[in-house]
Amino acid sequence: MMMNEWFECKIKYDKTMENGLMKKVTEPYLVDALNFTEAERRIIEEMTPFMTGEFQVADIKRAHYAEFFETAEESADRWFKAKLVFVTLDEKTGKERKTSQNVLIQAADLRGAITRLDEGMKGSMMDYVIASVAETQIMDVYHYKEAVPEFSQKQSVEE
Repeated sequence: MMMNEWFECKIKYDKTMENGLMKKVTEPYLVDALNFTEAERRIIEEMTPFMTGEFQVADIKRAHYAEFFETAEESADRWFKAKLVFVTLDEKTGKERKTSQNVLIQAADLRGAITRLDEGMKGSMMDYVIASVAETQIMDVYHYKEAVPEFSQKQSVEE
């Protein structure tokens, strides 16, 4: 299995605000893709059905997340970034070694994010410390979906 990467794609468009006025906004989304080109293609593909007017991909950058803790809960409409610090013992020197990783957590609020993180890490054999948790501006996360070749779609319809 090929390991894909995450890209944060910023979409710029005119949004109708609650007061009815139009405002140009830029919103970040995460896309699972093989490279920058695919990330741009996928975010355009994902966003097109939701956009009524013009929009543009304003920025794309790599996003480094070791793990995702997602939920199907309706109220969990925010994304939180947590920095975890893992403490390991260097067997040669006997010294503690710290490494950090970022994880992304879907939750309704900060308390829920920490609870979901702790639940998700229960099976971990490594000691860790939650160094920070902060709400992100990420609007949604789009996982990689393997495209079904046109030939096999036609074949399964005919069978």
